Amino acid sequence: MKFFEFIGRYFILMGKVFSRPEKSRIFRNRVVFELESLGVNSIGIAAIISVFMGAVVTLQMSINLESPFIPQYLIGYATREVMILEFSSTVVALILAGKVGSNIASEIGTMRITEQIDALEVMGINSANYLILPKIFATVFFFPFLGMMSILIGCVGGYAIAILTGIMNPEDYIIGLKSDFKIFSIWYALIKCSVFAFIITSISGMYGFYARGNSLEVGRASTKAVVVSSITILIFDLILTQLLLL
Repeated sequence: MKFFEFIGRYFILMGKVFSRPEKSRIFRNRVVFELESLGVNSIGIAAIISVFMGAVVTLQMSINLESPFIPQYLIGYATREVMILEFSSTVVALILAGKVGSNIASEIGTMRITEQIDALEVMGINSANYLILPKIFATVFFFPFLGMMSILIGCVGGYAIAILTGIMNPEDYIIGLKSDFKIFSIWYALIKCSVFAFIITSISGMYGFYARGNSLEVGRASTKAVVVSSITILIFDLILTQLLLL
């Protein structure tokens, strides 16, 4: 029953969220603010994780593919495919669910328990639309850029480890990066980034919006938001892969 209650509350809230903003200028200003708060401030963690992941994938592939019958350029190819198809969309989204999702849930939850949301509604403002919609717009717009950045940085990380350790020929790595490239793989990654951004923001916003009690409950709401967002991301990762790649 709790599952159906969750689904019902989620869609009711989304109906309020996606109503037309009352003042477009205020909405634009909030979107710009959220772009910096949720998007730009996430660049650092995404970049650090991506460069190390690209380096680790290249290193592990080089160590395990020592057979003379396997050309070294396949290491660069495999690193590129791992970064594009899975890491830079799904794994980065899971990491951002912890950072961005908990931030959204705690911010809105704190506003709820301190009665700031009630004050907005008393003034005739659609609080769900005012608080959550700019966050959704900002993340859905910016997360694909994070995904593209993650792909590039991960590939650079793999190239850097090839040069620094000498474990493989850097020229073969570059050949592998260029080998059998399909532009649809990029579109696939970008679509997943946008969908996952929506999932993180909407679910976290819902948990914050319906938070009740004291600061302890806000903490619990933030934790639940991260867990449910992560599980939903994994489910939709499977669905989108089935729909787009098969």
